[in-house]
Amino acid sequence: MRSPRRCFRLRARGHVLDLGLRTCLMGVLNVTPDSFSGDGCCSFEAACRRGGVLIRQGADILDIGGESTRPGARRLSAREEAARVVPVIRRLSSRRIPLSIDSYKPQVIREALEAGASIVNVVQGTPVDDRILGLVRSSGAAIVLMHMRGTPRTMQTKTRYGELLSDVIKELEKSVERCLKIGIKKEAIIVDPGICFAKTVEQNFELIAGLGSFRRIGLPVLLGPSRKSFIGKTLDLPAEKRLPGTLAAVTAGILGGAHIVRVHDVGAVRQAATIADHILLAEERT
Repeated sequence: MRSPRRCFRLRARGHVLDLGLRTCLMGVLNVTPDSFSGDGCCSFEAACRRGGVLIRQGADILDIGGESTRPGARRLSAREEAARVVPVIRRLSSRRIPLSIDSYKPQVIREALEAGASIVNVVQGTPVDDRILGLVRSSGAAIVLMHMRGTPRTMQTKTRYGELLSDVIKELEKSVERCLKIGIKKEAIIVDPGICFAKTVEQNFELIAGLGSFRRIGLPVLLGPSRKSFIGKTLDLPAEKRLPGTLAAVTAGILGGAHIVRVHDVGAVRQAATIADHILLAEERT
């Protein structure tokens, strides 16, 4: 039987990641006091310590962000956001794992790349700013294209789709096409269906259930369900108690073909991902 997860080689500046045989864990490092997940680090030293913990727990990538994307969060200036994340990236760049900058501001992304980031996780709807695409191309970084409509403030008013899976895939394909036209190499592109970004609770479940459909894009898929509101609303639980729900969503996503999962609880997810990976391997043999 064919596995829903194809194998890819991702190139991100000096880093090469083989994706497909084993799930890649992207550990979330929030350098912000108002993260929805409640795990934000309020100081440089706390963020660096947290990054070290995530690496020891088994993170393959660290995704470093300085501005909360929760609805109603205060929007930071580029200078303020860069002041939060750039020193952390500079310190952690010696740890020999890829660092991702989670931002949508060209100035922040430029400074993060100069400090040692090798992946740009664009928290922005389509189309992605041409200045960001230019930075990715010129630096040789990899890029995560996340599906979102509107902005974090308006996205939940834009949840009407003709056919959810088809529409999300088509919109991501347009983003991929723009990247290729501007000169970004295919082996440097990751797609993300954007769980909880311009999606209702039920639409999030539909995306996870239909993740295998994203295979048609022909690129590695990142899934980010960790501690998200669709879990909290379904189980009536605050962010800090959503680990069991996160593990269920992550496991379903891996079995559906996710190559990378973006998570807060790296240690627990590593165990779940290992079992899911073994199930995928067994599926290929049957």
